[in-house]
Amino acid sequence: NDTTSQCLILLPEISLSSQWLTRFTERFGTPPTLWHSNLTPAQRRESWLDIIEGKARVIVGARSALFLPYQNLKLLVVDEEHDGSYKQEETVIYNARDMSVVRAKMLNIPLILASATPSIETVHNCDLGNYVKIELRNRHAGATMPEVTLVDLRSKKKGDQDWISPQLAEETQATLDRDEQVLLYLNRRGFAPMTICRGCGEKSECPYCSAWLVHHNARRTLVCHHCGHTVSADPTCMSCGEVDSRVACGPGVERVWEEVARRFPTVKCEIASSDQVQTQNKLKGLVDRFQNQETQILIGTQMVTKGYHFPNLTLVGVIDGDQGLDGSDLRAGERTFQLLHQVAGRAGRSEKPGKVLIQTFSPEQPVFQAIKHHDRDAFIQAEMNMRSLRNMPPYGRLAAIILSAPDQAVAEKCARDLSRLRPNFEGVQILGPAPAALAMIRGRYRWRFLVKSTKETNIQQVLKSWLSQYKPPTNVKIQTDIDPYSFA
Repeated sequence: NDTTSQCLILLPEISLSSQWLTRFTERFGTPPTLWHSNLTPAQRRESWLDIIEGKARVIVGARSALFLPYQNLKLLVVDEEHDGSYKQEETVIYNARDMSVVRAKMLNIPLILASATPSIETVHNCDLGNYVKIELRNRHAGATMPEVTLVDLRSKKKGDQDWISPQLAEETQATLDRDEQVLLYLNRRGFAPMTICRGCGEKSECPYCSAWLVHHNARRTLVCHHCGHTVSADPTCMSCGEVDSRVACGPGVERVWEEVARRFPTVKCEIASSDQVQTQNKLKGLVDRFQNQETQILIGTQMVTKGYHFPNLTLVGVIDGDQGLDGSDLRAGERTFQLLHQVAGRAGRSEKPGKVLIQTFSPEQPVFQAIKHHDRDAFIQAEMNMRSLRNMPPYGRLAAIILSAPDQAVAEKCARDLSRLRPNFEGVQILGPAPAALAMIRGRYRWRFLVKSTKETNIQQVLKSWLSQYKPPTNVKIQTDIDPYSFA
């Protein structure tokens, strides 16, 4: 009966959630007030005024909506609380999920963390009794879980340039014959992640970042996905001058689209990625066409892994299940499980049963076995056991120090100078310095420390004591990241 109460719902990608907003409006009879980066200045001003004046009752927004001036906030909801998009890694570094916990505690109001694949940190807090756990064991409307098949790519013939395996192609054709729909998932934008010259072997690399230029066939360009540097996708090598020598290596969603068009020439197929769908209206049109079955096959990145309900979608094919498992990222397995679980959940959400095919070179990996057997709890427990043995979050604490400079020698010297001042605290281990995995971004060279400590250690105070002893040159930046999500 309180007509002044306000509720905030955070979504990881609010600007790409048209179907979610439609369902909300149908359920509650009125659209919520929106807050995200794609609003026009006029829309942003109107939302701001409605919020500060208390007219906005339900606000749905991206992570920045957490800091708006609410008049009477009474409930906070973080949907897909596990999602890495809640972590801001530039300028002011923070995790909106964790800051939501802080704000709810300060206001003494309820907080709901919602996810089908909760983060390890949230599960740990439930085990400690800090959070109350409510589990929904069944799918909506009695739908059954999809059947999951692992396609072993190790039997792939040498020289085979097709990215859709015979088994996935066969299931796709059978699904289309039943007038049902298919989602092919590959979390890689563009046509190919790398271009190489067959003559001299040079790989097309960004001059400002330690990253390959991604081939975008539709625009005939090579693009850096870190800084936006763009050059023409000229087939002639700029190093050795050999004509028609540059070839694309590996698949992106555009390349999969080409293969689908070749294999299924009469079928309507569309791509759902941030390159093709840059506005709310474009996304709504794409979603509506798939919802109305005007499109039979959708090829998408992670933007289609959550929040969508397509009753006639019965087959999900994962083109590269191994993507994201490489490297030393603490959360690689957890993140891969969450993404695959979410995308698999798009299949068979209504009366028709669903199937999921995951293509992988390592089907024996625990993450794939957990997806195959729908054993989320066993996977989470195994991850928690591994973290506990290594004293990693949530059982220990991590912090990163990233030092960057426009000159490589200056960056290295400053990192060495800072290293000589490192403190000696009990329960604290400092690793580094070492060049970051992405050693250069936007023309700045990067060096990195990783600080590991026990749970009881005040790691913020350790960092403050250490960094206060060192004054870097004006062109050198030092960033601290508590509980880092990226190890690049």
